[in-house]
Amino acid sequence: MNFYIGCPIWSWKGWVGNFYPEGTKPSEFLREYTRRLTTVEGNTTFYAVPSHKTLEGWSEDMPATFRFCPKVPKAISHEGKLLENVERAYQFIDLMRQLGARLGPMFLQLPPRYSPKLLGDLQGFLAQWPRDVRLAVEVRHLDWFDTPHDEALNGLLMEHNMARVTIDTRPIRELSGEDILAGSVYQSLLEARERKPDVPVVPQRTADFIFIRYIGHPEIEFNSPYLKEWGDYVVQQLKNDADVYMFCHSPNNFAAPYLCRKIYGQVEKEVDISPLPWNELADEDYEQGQLF
Repeated sequence: MNFYIGCPIWSWKGWVGNFYPEGTKPSEFLREYTRRLTTVEGNTTFYAVPSHKTLEGWSEDMPATFRFCPKVPKAISHEGKLLENVERAYQFIDLMRQLGARLGPMFLQLPPRYSPKLLGDLQGFLAQWPRDVRLAVEVRHLDWFDTPHDEALNGLLMEHNMARVTIDTRPIRELSGEDILAGSVYQSLLEARERKPDVPVVPQRTADFIFIRYIGHPEIEFNSPYLKEWGDYVVQQLKNDADVYMFCHSPNNFAAPYLCRKIYGQVEKEVDISPLPWNELADEDYEQGQLF
């Protein structure tokens, strides 16, 4: 069992001087990121497929224990049916294999229009996915969460040992006095809330690993009850021999790594897991004032 924790990105200049040391150059971002966290949700691959040379550079900066979880390109997941793009998927997988042991589960995010009516398409696509490459699947059409489609999807994923992604957007939805946020530093939160899917938060284990996407509130302490809930869930799954991949987002990006650190701290109190690399950097502590 392993608990991998990370963010959706690493190349964000706003982290220089807080998450990254003052003076960190963009070319050093990935190396600094991997000195602190253990995985990254590779959203960049959704928009553009990296070159072999780029992957070589990433591999050099990633320690062997780090896991890169690439998002399946939108040219595969969002353009036509999945079965029409099987060859593209094979090409992408072959490219990503260059990461070797650093390659974590890939992440297939289906568009909101992809309903249970396309179950046959999904079945055919997953049947052709290589067995040695882990895959997590996120559905956004609400019918997937209702009977009998919920059970059908879970059964399909169990058959192939693929994870069902759980996305939790509650922290950016359950707000009080939200009108006062308009025009403030939290304006991005309101915009993000409109973009993120409002789907039920019903964790379902369908594989030997778990894949969680947590969309956190920019104020760290606001997340405490949600992180407590997820911490308990992660502990339970680790005790049941699952690998857990959890990715913390935040509308303004600042808070994301600190959310990672907070939940990891909760979990390591209950389960014997490797220390977070960040903990070795004793001279770099989180300060709320640095974020705003």
